Amino acid sequence: MDRRSFLTSTAGAGLLPLTAQSQEAGRRTRLYRVDYFYYRQGGQAARLNQFFSSQTPLLAKHSRALGFFNAVFAPRLQTLMIVSGFESFDGMMSAGAEVAADPGYQKAFEEFESGSEPPFDTSQRLLLGATDFSPEIVPLTEKPKSPRYFELRVYHSPTMRQQRMLHERFGNSEVKIFHRSGIHPILYADTIMGPDLPNLTYLMPFATLADREKAWDAFAADPEWVKVRADSVARGGQIVDNNDLSLWRAAPYSPIQ
Repeated sequence: MDRRSFLTSTAGAGLLPLTAQSQEAGRRTRLYRVDYFYYRQGGQAARLNQFFSSQTPLLAKHSRALGFFNAVFAPRLQTLMIVSGFESFDGMMSAGAEVAADPGYQKAFEEFESGSEPPFDTSQRLLLGATDFSPEIVPLTEKPKSPRYFELRVYHSPTMRQQRMLHERFGNSEVKIFHRSGIHPILYADTIMGPDLPNLTYLMPFATLADREKAWDAFAADPEWVKVRADSVARGGQIVDNNDLSLWRAAPYSPIQ
């Protein structure tokens, strides 16, 4: 990403969990943006987190849901991931413009970029559309005593037809089996712009890694899941040909905890 475009492009990156305003009838989070910021060991991580933590209150006024996450297990461990949710593409663009025009944000950004070393090495952006079965992100009533783990999975399908079959499997049976197994994703979305299309992305929290292992073991052994998977393979072959998995923990200032 061109650093000159950073001011306006990250302005809409902040999110908060559902507020009273975003729960109005008929409104849904239909668009998610995922930004990855890659940094070196040293001072870049502190600069990134300081900047975004200082600007979260402002960013939160212009978006619907937010998460800032640090990598635990990912292709590159020195990564900050930001998940942003918006009602529409126009809403995302107008939110970015409004935040970028804020004098306090402009000053903080100038300080963020000051110095001889850049605040991060490079970045990557994906744009995702929420599925019909994706829930709204609801805030916790209390902040966890220790940061939860968030597992991000990206399921790549060979064809659009097979991705539609994946949607059917999730929407008709798999989500229900998830919930009774102890797996509670907070979003499901299809990548609109990004690599390895088509794919389905979903993000789920776990209190501990032991809870995560227990839940996935229960899911794998569920009799209905065994049947559902066998049926989908019989009808469409391997509708998921590649599964990318990464683990993250919420930053202390992240509205999603």
